[in-house]
Amino acid sequence: MAQTQVIEFSDTNSHPELASEDSNPGEIDSHPGLNLFWRTFFLISALLLTSMAAWQQTLNAIEFEARALETAEELASQVNLSRMALIYSDSITRVSLLKAIRDNEGLEFLPREPSDRFKPYSTDAMGKRVSTELVARLGSGTVVASSVNDKPGLWIGFRIADDDYWLLTSEEHFRSAGTGIWGIWLAAAVGLSLLGAALIARLINRPLKQLSFAASRVREGDFDASRLDENVHTGEIREVNIGFNRMAQRLAKVEQDRAVMLAGISHDLRTPLARLRLETEMSVADLDARAHMAADIAQLDAIIGKFLDYARPEKEKLLPVVLADVVQACIYSYKDQDDVRINLQLEDNLLVLADEVELGRIVSNLLENARRYGKSTDTGIARIQIAAISRDKWVLIKIRDHGIGVAAEQLNNLTQPFYRGEAARTAANGAGLGLAIVDKTVQRMGGGFSLTNANSGGLSANIRLPRVTSV
Repeated sequence: MAQTQVIEFSDTNSHPELASEDSNPGEIDSHPGLNLFWRTFFLISALLLTSMAAWQQTLNAIEFEARALETAEELASQVNLSRMALIYSDSITRVSLLKAIRDNEGLEFLPREPSDRFKPYSTDAMGKRVSTELVARLGSGTVVASSVNDKPGLWIGFRIADDDYWLLTSEEHFRSAGTGIWGIWLAAAVGLSLLGAALIARLINRPLKQLSFAASRVREGDFDASRLDENVHTGEIREVNIGFNRMAQRLAKVEQDRAVMLAGISHDLRTPLARLRLETEMSVADLDARAHMAADIAQLDAIIGKFLDYARPEKEKLLPVVLADVVQACIYSYKDQDDVRINLQLEDNLLVLADEVELGRIVSNLLENARRYGKSTDTGIARIQIAAISRDKWVLIKIRDHGIGVAAEQLNNLTQPFYRGEAARTAANGAGLGLAIVDKTVQRMGGGFSLTNANSGGLSANIRLPRVTSV
């Protein structure tokens, strides 16, 4: 009777190709990070923004000095003109003149008293620079203040003959002109620069993206969908596209020649093998020798079939398949064998996207591999566990035996064509293509395949196939 055991799926962390549910099996591994478009975009944007910041600082420095000198010159001119007007006017006219200057120009003249309290005008770099320039232009006795007797404003102290005066004027002189306009222009320049960076990055990334897609098509054996445009304007890209197309054409021809060659080998070898089988049956009298010769001929025929299976270039037609039906059909032939015990644990109503015939060949191949090489050394019975569960958009299938397993350093080599493992698991003769065929077929169906040693002993074959949630 079949032994019922709890089947535990191996930790997916030990199977990188089964752990990632978003990666496509058979795809080249990619390291996490920015793709080429965003990397190019950020680099160009950083270059543009750094350049704009440098220009902004340069313009600010130029505008600062020019503005300071212009302001100092304007204020000095106001003081000098006012001084001349006061000097060359009589006392009666001076009152009217001061009133007219205050009403029309916004300038107010007040006598400067020794008891006046004032604060030096040094609120920022511009104020300090203008104050220094005014002192240089008007003399060492000039005072620039931000308030006098707690009255704020721009106060300039100067002397006419032996009398001291204050000139009160507007602080607008110290304000940078057009600050809002500069901000608008800067924001517009930044926006246009980022847009230009995105367009340039897209233009640079497009041919490489097309090349990447074409390379993935070649990797999947779809040579017709991998042709690149040979009439692009950029010379270097045109040369790359032409070289890639020629390479794809040669690979397609090599693949076609290989299929034709193997088909010819199949035809040319199987015909004499059939004659040898017939002559053996008719000419060899010894029944034991005849049986051995027939077995050898059958084995040669099976090896030829393995070569053809591995070399098939066509892709499978993928349809929703009921996993339980395929597994039940595959284990039917083992129910009467005394050296096999199979335990099933499948989720209900599991549908996978696969080729039903090829999926059956995969399961049968793995079952036969477990039957041959996974027998217990104590009982001589192969105890095989088949389990399947769903994980998001994938179905994980596990076929495990309880044999002696395989050395860890050999696991990755078992799916290589013609690789023969240790003698304990290769007691039967074969072409060394069984697991390679399984791996290649699963990849053609968009899945993943890996081999691991089970924690409690034996070899575990792990398959991942796309899940069908509804028909």
